Amino acid sequence: MNLFFRMLFVFIASFFKPRISSMLDETTLRLRVLPNDLDINMHMNNGRYFTIMDLGRFDLVLRTGLMRMMMREKSVPILGSAKIRFRLPLMPFEPFNLVTRVVGWDDKWAYIEQKFIKVSGDKAGAVAAVAILKGSFYSKKTKTTVPTHDLLHLLGHDEPSPPLPEYIVKWQDAEDSLRNGAK
Repeated sequence: MNLFFRMLFVFIASFFKPRISSMLDETTLRLRVLPNDLDINMHMNNGRYFTIMDLGRFDLVLRTGLMRMMMREKSVPILGSAKIRFRLPLMPFEPFNLVTRVVGWDDKWAYIEQKFIKVSGDKAGAVAAVAILKGSFYSKKTKTTVPTHDLLHLLGHDEPSPPLPEYIVKWQDAEDSLRNGAK
């Protein structure tokens, strides 16, 4: 519930924004650090970044048409993993842009990059934090993960993934090692 009004705003605003025609297009949300986003150090709480990133992915899902597909196919988005790098603090009431983009995909996962960009002050344009995530959709009908190519085909996007950046490949290798070591 703590992001209910922001989520409602993103939902309503999506009706007035252009539809995203390519899975590789980025979305930008202009947001502001609110008092309930702060920790005891009086800057945005590190856990709050992950919660706010949900808004960027929600905007992406709405504007690409994935929401309609999710409802039709009875599927839900799932997040497999996330990594974030904090660079600069976001202070009370400071405005920032949340930029979300899909950088590529494989058979199971879409790889997403999200950046928090400062928009004012002497560090305007600087990246406050950057995160990489991998996500997919889980079908409640089939009780399996929806293959990425099937999902993209439903959206009319049949092009292959661009090559994944080296940092994503290395991160995925680390993820595989972690998964295999946890067995």
